[in-house]
Amino acid sequence: MSEKEFTPAAGYAALTPLYDLSIGLLTREDIWRSALLKQVAPADADRVLDVGCGTGSLAIRIKLLSPKTEVHGIDPDSEILRRAHTKAAKKGADISFHQGFLAPKSVSELGRFTKVVSSLVFHQTPLVEKKNILNSITKILEPNGRLYVADYGLQRTALMKMLFRRTIQIIDGYDDTQPNAEGCLPKLMEEVGFINVSEVKVVPTITGSISIYVASMAG
Repeated sequence: MSEKEFTPAAGYAALTPLYDLSIGLLTREDIWRSALLKQVAPADADRVLDVGCGTGSLAIRIKLLSPKTEVHGIDPDSEILRRAHTKAAKKGADISFHQGFLAPKSVSELGRFTKVVSSLVFHQTPLVEKKNILNSITKILEPNGRLYVADYGLQRTALMKMLFRRTIQIIDGYDDTQPNAEGCLPKLMEEVGFINVSEVKVVPTITGSISIYVASMAG
């Protein structure tokens, strides 16, 4: 994926205004986001980056849960970031949003973080880009830093496979999404150097199952 190409959050740019509504209706958002936040457990001293932050839903929840945590979000989509700024301002959440990809230049500019989070991003990216993003995250995390991901993972049952195929794979395409459906993310995390990789929760939805993964950097 070049820095001029990305999949809009809702699959198509024209659907961006409906993104938050669709996520809320189709993914049991409160359940998996709450489970993800429980894992992240932001603390005052944390510096957290939300990769592919979209409209800022996760970043805002982190900031409201722990107001003294320094929270950043990065996303290549200028329109979705405009919405993120507006949402954060309405909630009184002081978040630094950055436009761009998590590439070598942005890694050097953003500095180091104690925790990195990402939600519903990896299933939209090509397999090689999934690994590239994870590799970039290893370079931006502090020693003993933690990664938290909520995304479509291994679709274990015939029902989840069918629902995923008829929704997400129609919207976001087969090639990018199928590796997620086959459970690629934990293996990719380990390949780039993460340790203690685990899937801590699976949330079935009408669009397929969403997994929550946690992983650590070595000290």
